[in-house]
Amino acid sequence: MTEIISKSSDETILFGEKLVKNLPQGINVILLEGDLSSGKTTLTKGIAKGLKIKEIVNSPTFTILKTYQGTKTLHHLDLYRLDDIGSDFDLLDYILDDESVVVIEWPNKVSELIPNRYVKVELTNIDLNTRKLKLSIKE
Repeated sequence: MTEIISKSSDETILFGEKLVKNLPQGINVILLEGDLSSGKTTLTKGIAKGLKIKEIVNSPTFTILKTYQGTKTLHHLDLYRLDDIGSDFDLLDYILDDESVVVIEWPNKVSELIPNRYVKVELTNIDLNTRKLKLSIKE
């Protein structure tokens, strides 16, 4: 387990960029846990930057899923408003897409769909600009 302190959005973006470039072989799912406004989407912007995605990355809170194309496809899921698994589309198709990087905000909403191998980042607000990022890997 690794912990770092991010003192700005730029540092959180840089962490996401480094994270995706150093994902362990065979792991493509990144779980993001943290309160509202803890920096989950900001971290995803860094992941997108690491995948050379040119589009603006923003929260898919109301659409649940946004997909971006870069050196790999990025599926960004924000499950905060999800009420029922499978009610809108088959989430498992995206979560198990081995050719893509899959970022899941609020993964506790679909704990039964999470694969056995993943990277998890827990984000904790310290103050307005500062976050604690705790990285763990389940292999």
